[in-house]
Amino acid sequence: MTKMMAGQALVKTLADWGVDHVYGIPGGSINHTVEGLYLEQDSVKYIQVRHEEVGAIAASADAKFTGKIGVAFGSAGPGATHLFNGLYDAKMDHVPVLAIVGQVGQDSMNTNYFQEMDETPMFSDVGVYNRTVTTAEQIPYVINEAIREAYRQSGVAVVILPEDLTTKEIDYVPSKTPKVVADNFTQTVDPKAITDSLELLKNAKHPLIYAGRGLLGARDVLTKFSEQFNIPVMNTVPATGVISTDHPNFIGTFGRLETKSGFEALQHTDLILFLGSEFPFANFWPKNVKIIEVNTNAFDIGKTVDVDYAVIADAKTYLQALIDTGETLPAGTWLKANQENKKNWDARLDQLAKDDSKGLNPESVTAKIAELAGPNDTYAVDTGNVSEWGVRGLPMNKNQRFAISGLFATMGFGLPGGLAGALSVPDAQAWSLSGDGGFAMVEQDVITEARYELPVINVVLSNDRFGFIYYEQAETKQHFYGVDLTPADWAKVAEDLGGIGFTAKSIDELNDVFAKVKDLQANGNKKPIVINAIIKPDDPVATAYMPLDEKLYGKDAVAEFADKYHIDTKQQPALGELLRAEGDEL
Repeated sequence: MTKMMAGQALVKTLADWGVDHVYGIPGGSINHTVEGLYLEQDSVKYIQVRHEEVGAIAASADAKFTGKIGVAFGSAGPGATHLFNGLYDAKMDHVPVLAIVGQVGQDSMNTNYFQEMDETPMFSDVGVYNRTVTTAEQIPYVINEAIREAYRQSGVAVVILPEDLTTKEIDYVPSKTPKVVADNFTQTVDPKAITDSLELLKNAKHPLIYAGRGLLGARDVLTKFSEQFNIPVMNTVPATGVISTDHPNFIGTFGRLETKSGFEALQHTDLILFLGSEFPFANFWPKNVKIIEVNTNAFDIGKTVDVDYAVIADAKTYLQALIDTGETLPAGTWLKANQENKKNWDARLDQLAKDDSKGLNPESVTAKIAELAGPNDTYAVDTGNVSEWGVRGLPMNKNQRFAISGLFATMGFGLPGGLAGALSVPDAQAWSLSGDGGFAMVEQDVITEARYELPVINVVLSNDRFGFIYYEQAETKQHFYGVDLTPADWAKVAEDLGGIGFTAKSIDELNDVFAKVKDLQANGNKKPIVINAIIKPDDPVATAYMPLDEKLYGKDAVAEFADKYHIDTKQQPALGELLRAEGDEL
């Protein structure tokens, strides 16, 4: 038992859980928690961000990169409300985050005091745990319980601290209970589910795996299953890297961020193994497809799409049980045609990467990142068209880690995510990939990267528009309004904020910039880098609907789509054509 200020005991409790850094901005109602961080700075590093939103998003990204809880704090009133964007990102993507929220002293509560808010109901929707402490002595206990619940429910825990309580001296006794997190959840799968699944797989002609975040960390098992049963693999965007992106059985994803091979596979499949996901766009899948859904949460099964067979189980354990049967499926034309289709798509991306005759393509930028990227690097990808280019072009073929704002899809995720990557995985290179719209929302925190000597490489794809929304206005035949952006020189901004800035408008300039970046890395650079890549304003090819099969969509529709997006149908034959050439149709 040791006497200490309650704010210091709070930080000791964080350290007991393995928390090594927290994000936030000081304020009158949180100052003694900050004092606790000062007293315990050898065990928990305080990261001073320049906006609480950045801290909360970075905390969410920490959890996405590592599985460990991320922590951010804000003072009462505006400091608290600024946290919401990052906290909702964590809630929607089911990752553990702790929000420590300041409150005015108890004697000032309910008196309309300066910056006072009724904070408990504010956080009732976002938090799986939401408590206001009422005595100084309970602060370590409540923090401990909050972290437990954040892990147990894979969500946001909120602890509200009246400032007068954190100042008090208490008898601090560390909890003896081991800090156990069930991050290797396993269970026994019902043998009947395995038998029934095998029967459904054997009766399917064109089976397809659709993998979600529930399989992150299970790459070896998913790969083994795909190879043993000869089934192509798709994944949700937040699960990017769940199988190596250069594995021949990987064929992409579905929706606005998808690949041609992913879209067409869904048009020809007759059975989907839907694993460890609550993918919100599954309701856009073809309606005549059988679906086996596997999820640990029974309430997620059938939430977005009706399924034919439900398995309440951990997806990794389920796949391992199928592997252990020793069964297999023949390597038929279905897998071969999908592999060829993905190979053709990749060749098109490579072709775009080598062509700047009409301006710099974003594929050229991601190709250069792939050249320089290391085996353990982290990528934080912002929301917008940049999401499409990041998902399609960043290599996830070794131990790289990928984070994106998946279900909440907040702009401004990239730079805070890069900050988190540098802190959470310090022995690798951290990258952020943003559009100029998202980067403008958070660019001030290049200062934070500079302050803590974090050499994040922040790549900005600048085209002077909100490209994702521009496309939507075009598709719905609206006027283009509010989507144009006033250009800014992000390289100069970076320099003024303590970083290093480069600009590239062509492949030659890009090659020169990346050569300089490589030299900086070799010489121990500790400054953040911003690469302002001026790309041409073309929309990415629309992949949510790709009418390239004349038998399915008609010759005129194919010609119109191919002409609009400059697709050579001889180099990109439809999956249906590849299957029909082998006599393999449903």
